[in-house]
Amino acid sequence: MDYDDNGKRGYAAVETQVVASLKRRRREELRFRALGIAAVAASLSLVAILFVSIMSKGIPAFWQATFEMEVYFDPEVVQVGPRPVREPSETPAQFQDRMTAWQTELGFVDFNQLILDALAKALPETADRPRDALRLVTSGERFALRDLLADDPSLVGRTARVKLLADANVDVWLKGNIDRSLPDDRQQLPAKTREWADKLHEMGVIKNRFSTSLFTNTDSRSSLASAGLAGAFMGSLMMMIIVILLAVPIGVASAIYLEEFAPQNRWTDLIEVNINNLAAVPSIVFGLLGAAVFIIWFKLPLSAPIVGGLVLTLMTLPTVIIATRATLKAIPPSIREAALGVGASKVQAITDHVLPLALPGILTATIIGVAQALGETAPLLLIGMSAFVASVPSTPFDQSTALPVQIYLWQANELRNFFEGRTSAAIIVLLALMLTLNALAIWLRKRFETRW
Repeated sequence: MDYDDNGKRGYAAVETQVVASLKRRRREELRFRALGIAAVAASLSLVAILFVSIMSKGIPAFWQATFEMEVYFDPEVVQVGPRPVREPSETPAQFQDRMTAWQTELGFVDFNQLILDALAKALPETADRPRDALRLVTSGERFALRDLLADDPSLVGRTARVKLLADANVDVWLKGNIDRSLPDDRQQLPAKTREWADKLHEMGVIKNRFSTSLFTNTDSRSSLASAGLAGAFMGSLMMMIIVILLAVPIGVASAIYLEEFAPQNRWTDLIEVNINNLAAVPSIVFGLLGAAVFIIWFKLPLSAPIVGGLVLTLMTLPTVIIATRATLKAIPPSIREAALGVGASKVQAITDHVLPLALPGILTATIIGVAQALGETAPLLLIGMSAFVASVPSTPFDQSTALPVQIYLWQANELRNFFEGRTSAAIIVLLALMLTLNALAIWLRKRFETRW
């Protein structure tokens, strides 16, 4: 360092030091900015990879191999009497007995023969090997024909154009999700069935159609191609309704009391600390709590949406309370003071002035909490909602499953080639619901937001 004759540091030396310091600071800022951009880019890349992976596998699963063919309801095969009509002198019980007998008679009809006849009409060579031919159509479609005939008995003796789902293995084969060069002993379908599937596809009898059954059917293990999300969707819907009905009023009321009315003492601090701790508790712990309290003590049914809803309510409550308190704290004290100054009581100041201004934040927190609960799987597994349920629940006390649990079950299915895509499709449905809820939260916040 340069010093003049009086021992003071020279101007040039100070300038050099300052310039070097500025260069070093700029380098640090550029390095920090580059690291930030790299972190954001890495995060976006991972999200993009996730979405591309799910979309590329899931979107094709919304389309499924489907037969479109003419089915003749041969009277020699469908040997059932006319649909019962209630007579004036008949009691409801007597009519129901006759209807049950007719439905039972309908259930004994060999609908597989109708399918074989329709296949033989489209491709005559299938008539020689009926067992291999039946493997083209998923087994549950014979019940679809039964239901069709039950709705319209006049079809007997007539021909109707119907759409029947192809077997899951045929769908996999036609989509190319299995290696066609594998030897016969490693293929799921016999060689003749594979050959017929290709021919029928070329003839236009089998088409790749949008699968509405994915949304209207329940899960199935005997007819894999017919498996759908209807039961899981209804179970999740019931649970979310229970969460909204319980978590929102209880959580908001608790937050208002703690923030606006509760005295500041040791007990209040203890409650606040415990609420914050509950928000960080792993969700599986709430599942254990729900199993012990609601199923063992209160004897509520296993695998029921009511139990799932109560467990998710416990899990969502801390989020709603914390977010609501933060929103209330953000309201300027001058609004409360102004209301009190013009003669309003404290309750009136809160309900008429503070709460309307806090409403956007409360709604946002609630919807995000519900969206988070919608995607939870661990607590639902512990209360038995991983059980196979092949029906749509009609009440919250019926056995059911939920969307994330259904995804978990499908992911573990042994027919990986078929259910890998279907699992991704179910994830897309779940993500769509969650993104819809988040979009609704953003819209509500912007719609009711007040700036001061």
